[in-house]
Amino acid sequence: MKHIVTFFLVFLTVLTCNVSAGQLSEIELVDGGIILGEIFSHSDGDYIVRTNSLGTVKINESQIRVIRPTSGSSTKKGIVNSPGQSVSPDIQNLQTSMMNNKEIMGLVMSLQNDPEMQALLKDPDIMAAVQSGDIAALMSNPKFVKLLNNAKIKEIHEKVLSQDPNTK
Repeated sequence: MKHIVTFFLVFLTVLTCNVSAGQLSEIELVDGGIILGEIFSHSDGDYIVRTNSLGTVKINESQIRVIRPTSGSSTKKGIVNSPGQSVSPDIQNLQTSMMNNKEIMGLVMSLQNDPEMQALLKDPDIMAAVQSGDIAALMSNPKFVKLLNNAKIKEIHEKVLSQDPNTK
């Protein structure tokens, strides 16, 4: 159970990094170009990105090599910290793996409009527990436990496990 909760902590971090207003990402294109902007939405294989230099652009996921949060983002500052501990390399690797997989990110982004997920992301107690890595607080929250059984969450978890033998 701890593994699924750890995965979910990383999942929520990835989701909040990619749906937060003002979150900048570096989008590396297959042609070598790089776009710096805020991912506004993702649907039907297309990302809508707001940039300072190009305005709002639509990019098909087939044109994207990788999406990385910018150096000033929360993911670079650390994720899922237990009090007094640093972020484990395994958790950082899991997050990077998820963010670099277009299929997984498509599934993650599809949850941004899910009512259960919206409620979870707006719950200050849950978000504080996610940011501090407090598994006990999360497991005592019925909304969090219910979302662990969401079919889309399970699908994402299985895809993450299937792509990285270190997460099994």
